[in-house]
Amino acid sequence: MRNPIHHPRYTLFREMLKEARVTADLTQVEVADALGKPQNHVSKYERGERRLDYTEALEIADVIGFDIADFTKRYKSALRKKGL
Repeated sequence: MRNPIHHPRYTLFREMLKEARVTADLTQVEVADALGKPQNHVSKYERGERRLDYTEALEIADVIGFDIADFTKRYKSALRKKGL
């Protein structure tokens, strides 16, 4: 079985998180500081070197300022469009 961190579904999730950060006009440093983490924490999950759990994703949503329910709807829609 393929490593779940490299599965196309998780890749889409990572890409959407990064897009949300960029859309919010936040740097990795700003997000990391708000999370109380080093900058490489954000870099690693955005590049797929580190997997996030649900509670971490919720914290990131709060920092970036997006609604996790809306994000989930957009994620599911994107999965369907990609046939994943």
